[in-house]
Amino acid sequence: MRIARELYDEIVAHAQAEAPNECCGMIASRNGDAVRVYRATNAAASPLRYEIDGAEQYRIQMEIEDSGLDLGAIYHSHTRSEPYPSQTDINLAFYPESVYVIVGLARGEPDVRAYEIRDGRVAESALELE
Repeated sequence: MRIARELYDEIVAHAQAEAPNECCGMIASRNGDAVRVYRATNAAASPLRYEIDGAEQYRIQMEIEDSGLDLGAIYHSHTRSEPYPSQTDINLAFYPESVYVIVGLARGEPDVRAYEIRDGRVAESALELE
C-alpha cells in the first residue's frame, strides 16, 4: 500500500494520543493508494487489545463504499509489544483482502509495519511512503 506522509503521520498521531491504550481505525484506498484515514474508538479501551464497535465499523465501511473506495487497511497500535500481529490479531483478521497496519510504540519511537493475514498466516507487506 502506498500512503502519503500526512496520512501516515495521522495514524502515528492517533496511536500516540490514545496511549497507553491501543488505537484503531480504517484506511480507505483506491488502486492500492491510501486516500483517507478513519479514526475509530477502541471500545475495549485497553492497552492489550482493540475492538471497533460494530455500529461504528458499519458506518465507516458504508462511508468508504459509498465514496467508491476500498477498505485498504485496518490499523491499530501495540503500546507494549513489537508491531507484529498477536495471536488475537491473527484470529480476528476477518478481512483477508485488507492490509493490517500496526504502529509499535513500545520502544518510544513509532515503528509502523504492514501485514497481510490470510488463513492464519502472516506475511509482511510493503508500506510505501509518498
